[in-house]
Amino acid sequence: MDATDLTAVNQPITLANGLPNAHYTDNRVFDEEREALLMSGWSGLAVAADVPTQGDAVPITFLGMPLLLVRDRTDQVRVFHNICRHRGMILVDEPRKIEGAIRCPYHSWCYSTEGRLISTPHVGGPGQNTVDGIDKALLGLVEVRSHVWMDVVWINLSGQAPSFEDAHRDLLARWAEFDKPLFHGGADSRFELSVACNWKLAVENYCESYHLPWVHPGLNTYSRLEDHYHIEAPGQYSGQGTLVYRQLQGGDGQVFPDFQSLSDKWDTAAEYITAYPNVLLGVHRDHVFAIILVPEAHGHTREHVHLYYAQPDTDPALRERNTELWKGVFEEDIFVVEGMQRGRHAPGFDGGRFSPAMDGPTHLFHAWVADRMMAHRGQKQAAE
Repeated sequence: MDATDLTAVNQPITLANGLPNAHYTDNRVFDEEREALLMSGWSGLAVAADVPTQGDAVPITFLGMPLLLVRDRTDQVRVFHNICRHRGMILVDEPRKIEGAIRCPYHSWCYSTEGRLISTPHVGGPGQNTVDGIDKALLGLVEVRSHVWMDVVWINLSGQAPSFEDAHRDLLARWAEFDKPLFHGGADSRFELSVACNWKLAVENYCESYHLPWVHPGLNTYSRLEDHYHIEAPGQYSGQGTLVYRQLQGGDGQVFPDFQSLSDKWDTAAEYITAYPNVLLGVHRDHVFAIILVPEAHGHTREHVHLYYAQPDTDPALRERNTELWKGVFEEDIFVVEGMQRGRHAPGFDGGRFSPAMDGPTHLFHAWVADRMMAHRGQKQAAE
């Protein structure tokens, strides 16, 4: 495969083109991006609320890899390769509570929830549970580097990225006021959307407010285009904020409780940011949400949406209304991202242009992709 030409992508916004079509339609480029964009840094995998109690385990396939999300006996959330160190058998094939040990269904090798190999029955012959050459201390589960922030479980599959705190120092400082307990709303505060588009199109659309008047007319009636501002941190994140956030009210005027000790800015403001590569976050005075984009193929993405509140017990009817409100907003975007995906099959499309006034956050994402791809290609060439 000839490498895609990214020269025009890395130009100033007044001159730049968007990413070439192959970055949305070619399986070979999808595989290249898998390494350069999704495995090299900190990608979102799941949320800690998926494993709410000690011993909970959830198998997850991410980028074709079998992973296991576990809350261990010390209450730490961990991510392992979901395979036995003996013959590579899948350990857990559906969400469940680990009552004792994680037991391989093939030959019954057992692991603690912290990943230690604790039992190898008959490994030295009938009744012989130890044997020279099988050192339990060296054969624990392979753990994936992980970090929990905003309840999102972030993973670094390459193991080579800077620490999460260093990689996202600026974003952590920007939203330090929300670094406090978040309470998942439960079953009525999570949903999934299956979208026939490349995952990057979901990022590009989320980053900007330019489309609001036409795609989200209901939202635009009170949070107008002119009420929005850009959020731009080159190489890290980008998005948009609004100066007008209207709290959802129940029939008797009740609202969700606010997060404590927020600055006055958040009385009326809200912000929506993509933490590169694949996590979309929104913060408000009374709730936050996280969307984890799971790339399933070059033209298909699954969006996992979770809503959180400042208190563990919020009004169920109001919660349900809030979920339906956001689901409606996100569903309004589907025809746009799917339409752009179909458009990327037009051979004459050159990646498009950017509005210097309105597309800054999206252009930053394209530039980040181009930078990461070129660095990855340089490393590959140097290793040859």
